[in-house]
Amino acid sequence: MSTEPPQYPPPDDDPFKKQPPQGGGSPYDTPPPGGGSPYGVPPPPEGGDPYGGGAGGPYGGGGDPYGGGPGGYGGQDPLAGMPPLADSGKRVLARIVDMILIGIVVWLLSWLFNTSEYDVDPDKVNTGKSFGQSLLAAVLYIAYDTFMISKTGQTLGKKWLGMRVANLNDGATPSMQTALARAAVLWLPFAFCCACIWTAICGGWSFFDKPYKQGLHDKAAKTVVVSV
Repeated sequence: MSTEPPQYPPPDDDPFKKQPPQGGGSPYDTPPPGGGSPYGVPPPPEGGDPYGGGAGGPYGGGGDPYGGGPGGYGGQDPLAGMPPLADSGKRVLARIVDMILIGIVVWLLSWLFNTSEYDVDPDKVNTGKSFGQSLLAAVLYIAYDTFMISKTGQTLGKKWLGMRVANLNDGATPSMQTALARAAVLWLPFAFCCACIWTAICGGWSFFDKPYKQGLHDKAAKTVVVSV
């Protein structure tokens, strides 16, 4: 029997997750000779701000009072160490590919279960069948997106166009819960009305969002889409 103690915590098997920086001493190490600060921070110059700020206030020129850089994350860019953000145009193409793939499945199942309604005559439209088809589409889209994103961070469209979904805070593949929330925000309106309009707004938001190019569904789930 091996006497080697078990490894704890277990190694992370997500190859995309950002690793913590190596090195760095403890702030509680022995102070350096000469009465220096144990935190390695030189004293401010005469008349200077004790918090390290320059002109413009105690936080250094009117900056974020929490020391925030992009997005207010404590001065550290969450994207540091991650691949570049994916192009919004490629994201649209990937979404169209996914919609075509799932649309084929929706059409086949609608035909099989007689839930399709394609009659253009408004006097013959069956509202129940139309809603059934829309609900089926929403369920399939959500299930597909949730499963694929939580497994690898990629739907087929994203995989073929070289991108993936990642958690904004650590770059890891989103959990099942995160992927479900992201997919629900994007696809749930398919069961009701204005599905195409909402999908265009939700996904098209990334064209204008700064600095992380997030769609509204990314903002809800705190994810980004990066190149691979």
